[in-house]
Amino acid sequence: MVKLQGSVPATSADMRSLGPAPDDERIDVTVFVRRRAPLAPHSLDAKPGQRRYLTRAEFAAQHGASDADLDAVAAFAQRAGLVVVERRPAARSIVLSGTAGQVTAAFGTAIERVEHAAGISRRRTAPVHVPPELDGIVEGVFGIDDVPIARPHFKFSKESAQAAMLASMSPGAEPSDAQAASGFTGIDMAKLYDFPAGLDGSGQCIAIIELGGGYRSTDLKAYFKSLGLPAPHVTAVSVDGGKNSPSLPWSADAEVMLDIEVAGAVAPKADIAVYFAPNSEQGFVDAIAAAVHDDVRKPSVISISWGAPESEWTDQGLAAMDQAFEAAAALGVTVCCAAGDAGAHDQNPQNGTPDGLAHADFPASSPYVLGCGGTRLTVSGHTITSETVWNDDPTTSATGGGVSDKFALPSWQADARVPASINPGGHVGRGVPDVAGNASPATGYRVRVDFLTTTIGGTSAVSPLYAGLVALLNQKLPQHVGWLNPLLYGPLAGSGAMRDITSGDNGGYAAGAGWDACTGWGVPVGSTLLAALEA
Repeated sequence: MVKLQGSVPATSADMRSLGPAPDDERIDVTVFVRRRAPLAPHSLDAKPGQRRYLTRAEFAAQHGASDADLDAVAAFAQRAGLVVVERRPAARSIVLSGTAGQVTAAFGTAIERVEHAAGISRRRTAPVHVPPELDGIVEGVFGIDDVPIARPHFKFSKESAQAAMLASMSPGAEPSDAQAASGFTGIDMAKLYDFPAGLDGSGQCIAIIELGGGYRSTDLKAYFKSLGLPAPHVTAVSVDGGKNSPSLPWSADAEVMLDIEVAGAVAPKADIAVYFAPNSEQGFVDAIAAAVHDDVRKPSVISISWGAPESEWTDQGLAAMDQAFEAAAALGVTVCCAAGDAGAHDQNPQNGTPDGLAHADFPASSPYVLGCGGTRLTVSGHTITSETVWNDDPTTSATGGGVSDKFALPSWQADARVPASINPGGHVGRGVPDVAGNASPATGYRVRVDFLTTTIGGTSAVSPLYAGLVALLNQKLPQHVGWLNPLLYGPLAGSGAMRDITSGDNGGYAAGAGWDACTGWGVPVGSTLLAALEA
């Protein structure tokens, strides 16, 4: 057996071992295989009208998994007593099922049960191994462990947190809207950031990735009625058994509703597809692949408001997701990711024991996604009078941002003056974020969650805000915007499409003129961005 590169288990803190996992426990694993052929280099400075995107059918035929590779994995599964559940050629994966005993024997690993703050999970304690004939074919094996991997990047305002606590203490009650009703809506932010007028997202589909929680149609109808808009068309898509599961206490419902309500307010005629998956590395990998390669709903932009420090992922997980984002770029799909809510260190003490180091949040640190940082603004009437880096508290309520330890400095970011990491060694890698928007819970977003109108901030709100903007741009442009990053750092730099944020810090990096590791290039000037892309 050959050790699978990148499969060494990630560091897991604050977990208590409960002993080996039962041999008869049923497990579904996702086996990720190599591309049929490598992707051609992307044209870095071509604007959308000059780009050549692949269709999903073309991508599957040219760069999906080959039948031979999937057959080889299926033959291995049969010998090991595992059942093939599903083949996903475009996503380059095959799902196998068996008992824990069969799976650990087949992949030469070991599993224990662990207890943590969120409950009890399986945790892999050894690398994955594959037979020699699969060496070089298999690039990842996910699902042997199911420890929660990501956190939603939202923050309640102080007043809303108190209301949420009251709601959680009375799960059968329906709190009144009067409890919390401050904050901006997506409509307000679209006006403040000068999003192009006369567009509503018609003909576009916005994909949203969720790893828990759910939405209530009654809440959506009531919320959008309060905005004078019809509720958007929302579809729940199940991945790996994940479902739309709203519940009290609030759990992740606040994340789901924030994402839908911000994106839907900006682009009310866009379809919204919400991909629900379990909160695990397998669930996250599969949900992203499902959205990227969905040839039914065909999303043109994806919003992701969940993430975790890069150090908490396996290398195979980082690679599989990064390659899915690269596929999105080839398909003309923009991916927007929240940059984190715990400052430059990205480790909120409430979620574990900080290691004292700075961390970039993944997936925002992937070079193929639009990393979305946060600001705090002051408004007079309908005008922004000041806007600074969001930093209400550098460890618990501040924008993520910094320097990747996992991804090299991209060529298109070479002239952005990405600083050396504040960690020992001063590594220079991919700088995060690329852009920013209003995120402080003190100046947050008014949303409706579980019968209650409340105020929420966090970079979680910035990702769907940009996703809504991209839907508007895609409606107007001859081709989808696609991968924005090379354009922001190249032809769009200095065009006035972004308004620079030069004041503040995130507890590790400071804002300044031009790009910085707190707010990227700054906040959007939507109509100017559209004009620059059309030019």
